Amino acid sequence: MFQIIVLCLAVTGTISCVGQHRPNPRSIVVYKTNEPITVDGLANEASWDKAEVSTDFIDIEGDKTPTYQTNVRMLWDETYLYFFAELEEPHVWATLKQRDTVIFYNNDFEIFIDPDGDTHNYYEFEMNALNTVWDLFLVKPYREGAPIVDSWEILGLKSVVHINGTLNNPSDEDRGWSVEVAMPWEVLNEASSSSAIPEGDYWRINFSRVNWDFDLSDGKYFRKKDANGKFLPEYNWVWSPQGVVNMHEPEHWGYAYFSPKVVGNKDSFKIPNDEQIRWLLYGLYRAQKKYFAKNGSWATHIQELGMEPVLKDGTKVNLDMELHRMGWNIQAVSPFTGSVYVIAQDGKYQQIK
Repeated sequence: MFQIIVLCLAVTGTISCVGQHRPNPRSIVVYKTNEPITVDGLANEASWDKAEVSTDFIDIEGDKTPTYQTNVRMLWDETYLYFFAELEEPHVWATLKQRDTVIFYNNDFEIFIDPDGDTHNYYEFEMNALNTVWDLFLVKPYREGAPIVDSWEILGLKSVVHINGTLNNPSDEDRGWSVEVAMPWEVLNEASSSSAIPEGDYWRINFSRVNWDFDLSDGKYFRKKDANGKFLPEYNWVWSPQGVVNMHEPEHWGYAYFSPKVVGNKDSFKIPNDEQIRWLLYGLYRAQKKYFAKNGSWATHIQELGMEPVLKDGTKVNLDMELHRMGWNIQAVSPFTGSVYVIAQDGKYQQIK
């Protein structure tokens, strides 16, 4: 399914409607487990067998099938949020051993978590096949030029890699590698609006896998270079497609619903209709950014960006824009619930009523 935002732009006295197509974010049900989980990279517990398996990863832009398959599962208990990922890979290799180095210079697995879904104050976690990790806290996405807290750590983190084959051995062909991760709620809730486990609620989460073409030299793996000595571009495979080659647009991440049911008992989740308001407001946020880049000032009226944005089902949304010394706000009233949502010039999104 694809989200369609229709913006009717006033151009030389006429109305021109332009549809913007983006794949809808994916969703997954995260069940509770009552059995102890041993983080060993193997997922041998019965709970993992019963957990929901994600859809296959897709290219980050959402239009290509990756060379190798990747799937994730999630569970939760009173102490940890658990992740298990299986990565198909015929040549498992890794070289980086120092924590908090740039792990995606190796093939890696990445987790992104935004508890509040406001695109601010979110977590990024990366690990390679050596179980070298990089965890960092982002105050805002890179597009807003905010500081990145690289020294932040997930205290109490547990992570283990299992190699289904051999590591750094080019003489054979591997089946892949799996990772198992446990993150304490005590740490994850630091950027949440509540200190409670989000039972019965959802967080915005995404997963990414960076994969590189490689060369061999003296039996060792290296990222492949072109004829001019430049590294070939990496492959970016993700769970929920971003629509752009940029993981740091959190508004496109998927929805992880934390079911109160114990794994093995069926539950379901439907993305709330009001989330369409979020997607629409971020479309207008990007339109304001483009307007500023072109004109050197913000648009002063919604009509300069688009008249009465329309959701994919044809539902109209009442909008209001306010300019102030620091920038602007755009406010939307939900046609479904009457709730009021606001997005600001720095991309922060919140419900105010």
